[in-house]
Amino acid sequence: MKPLYRLYTGLLRRQLKGLPMPQHVAIAMDGNRRWARGEGYDDVRIGHRFGAEHLEFFLNWCADAGIRCVTAWVASPSNLRKRDADQVDYLMNLTETVLADHVRRDHRWRLHVAGQLDLLPDSTARALKEAVEATRDRSDAGDLTIAIAYSGRLEVVDAVRSVLDSAAADGRSLAQVADELTEEEISRHLYVPGLPDTDLVIRTSGELRMSDFLLWQATRSEIEFCDLYWPAFREVDLLRALRTYGRRRLQRSS
Repeated sequence: MKPLYRLYTGLLRRQLKGLPMPQHVAIAMDGNRRWARGEGYDDVRIGHRFGAEHLEFFLNWCADAGIRCVTAWVASPSNLRKRDADQVDYLMNLTETVLADHVRRDHRWRLHVAGQLDLLPDSTARALKEAVEATRDRSDAGDLTIAIAYSGRLEVVDAVRSVLDSAAADGRSLAQVADELTEEEISRHLYVPGLPDTDLVIRTSGELRMSDFLLWQATRSEIEFCDLYWPAFREVDLLRALRTYGRRRLQRSS
């Protein structure tokens, strides 16, 4: 770490003291292919490899900052449908060999998966499910959710469908379901129930939109848009986002 960068990192950490901190941070890891083009790579798939490996650094920074709940968006159903097959295959291989493997080795995190897993290759879905099982009993670990083949709208639709299926199994009528339906019940039927709603959502690459990410969970979140492409995102960028979050919340509460 360069001396000036180290000094600035230390300054940011000191500025966080006394500020409210988010419990749950979500990251939309956007801009991998554009980063690869900018770095001069002919094969833009390389950006996905750097992006997948970069998540390990991000998790380390979050752990150091005391953040124990992280959601990372890997791909939407639209991404999987529209991109070339070789790019999708490459991303799925990285999910199996980099993301799932890292969580198995890093005992600070317990893995959850959110999304339409039936859209994934069998080997990818199996690798993720096995990693979930391997980390399930880490009672003192933080919670990492990998959102893959994930759509916020579809998550709400699936949650409502699950509510109706449960009601049918219990013999409740549609009228009873409609009368008794609450936010809490829908929340219990989300892909990963029981986690706190996101406090801070960070999106890289300069895109100023949510793009169907955590539409239910992020309704009260602070949103931080970062111009950097995901593989270029640094610890200081996370710390600045945490500082902005803390100052906004402190100002709002005063």
